[in-house]
Amino acid sequence: MSIEIHAKKCIGCGKCAAVCPGSLIAMTKEKKAQIRRPERCWACVSCVKECPVQAIALFLGEDMGGLGGKMVVRREGTLLRWTVRLPDGSEKTVTVNSRDANKY
Repeated sequence: MSIEIHAKKCIGCGKCAAVCPGSLIAMTKEKKAQIRRPERCWACVSCVKECPVQAIALFLGEDMGGLGGKMVVRREGTLLRWTVRLPDGSEKTVTVNSRDANKY
């Protein structure tokens, strides 16, 4: 499992590289994020949550029920809107209030 970084969407803020616990994301000379060793990514989604422009997507394998889809997240204040985009073009969104993340 790994991530996909869309260089055209990347604004070069470097937030993803700063939060990657495996130091797998680096910034190119063009100030674009790039994953150096995708096979070492353990899908913690830190970079996906940190990206302000949805330039990073997590691949969802069939074992996770994703059927090959990709997941992105959009932050709106304390709300996180997780969107799964399936290969057939359909989307499903789940909204979570980050204030409730450790509530249970």
